[in-house]
Amino acid sequence: MEKNEEKKIRVAKPKWLKSKLPSAEVYSQMKSALSEGCLHTICESGKCPNIGECWAQGAATFMILGESCTRNCRFCAVDNSLLAAPDENEPRNLSRTVKHFALKHCVITSVTRDDLPDEGSAHWAACISLLKTNNPGVTIEVLVPDFHAKRNLIQIVANAGPDIFSHNLETVRRLTPQIRSGAQYDRSLETLHLAGSMGMLTKSGIMTGLGETMEEIQEVLLDIRKVGCQMVTIGQYLQPRVDNIEVEKYYTPEEFEIIRKMALGMGFRRVESAPLVRSSYHSAVPD
Repeated sequence: MEKNEEKKIRVAKPKWLKSKLPSAEVYSQMKSALSEGCLHTICESGKCPNIGECWAQGAATFMILGESCTRNCRFCAVDNSLLAAPDENEPRNLSRTVKHFALKHCVITSVTRDDLPDEGSAHWAACISLLKTNNPGVTIEVLVPDFHAKRNLIQIVANAGPDIFSHNLETVRRLTPQIRSGAQYDRSLETLHLAGSMGMLTKSGIMTGLGETMEEIQEVLLDIRKVGCQMVTIGQYLQPRVDNIEVEKYYTPEEFEIIRKMALGMGFRRVESAPLVRSSYHSAVPD
């Protein structure tokens, strides 16, 4: 290393970011049910810090269309090495698992499948439709890829009737090219705009701690609100693996409260803003 080259100092994780692991009993029950249905959760694949709290309440965010993604975002822990054909039994298995846990609200996400002709939209629709048919009264939030902002693909998902259509911008405009593989800031906004124009209740989310400024956070929240989103989540980025991008800053709970009030002032119907908030945290349909 050159004499004038400064070694980057890793930012220490503050005490307010401690989270609980699920109990052995809860973990065993969830794993058993998921394994029986050949299902995956982003709770595990994404190394979510809220897994203990959510699994203890019988809540999980199901991940469809496999465990491997066609993109390789620098913040994400999901694998991108081996793509498999969509499992035709997945809609049925998902429906059975939701019934097994007697869930009143279900969150579904997926890896991005740019390799498929319809980017997985028909599989999404099949999962939503069968879930609604076999679980009357359940509300469904879908956290989807951008579908390249193709109206026809988004319409396929809309026609299945999810209660909440969610797509995350993840970060601010300036950082998008270096953080989100294959994604575009304005394209994500267009995906949300199209979904809202189809009558769906829309939602988005961002992470903090990647090097953005408070002014940039304000800008991205305004952009999300301008395309009609009524719900937004803001949480602290946590580096899931050593090969993911490092944390630049840990925001304090007080700073998250400032951001929450900022977003509410923009007219969002619901704002979840705290260090451990993730996309599906407290995600039930608002009254």
